[in-house]
Amino acid sequence: MSERDVEKDYTVAEFAAKLRRLADALETGKPFRIQIAGERFTVPQNAKISVEHERSEDEEEVEFQLKWSLADADEEPADDDEV
Repeated sequence: MSERDVEKDYTVAEFAAKLRRLADALETGKPFRIQIAGERFTVPQNAKISVEHERSEDEEEVEFQLKWSLADADEEPADDDEV
């Protein structure tokens, strides 16, 4: 599997809807299936969740991250979402 780094901008409403769907999956202990730039994958229920804050001289950034082992991604997914 090749490496990949994709970023996409969303409206506030689109981003909020994606976060709500992810939060629902996390709260119910279900995996989360999502499609980003044409590739569909599953975030397993045991993914590690972290929040990252970065600051430079002219901007700040907050990232909500989910990380998991590829071996853990074979679980039954929640509803699909196109990103």
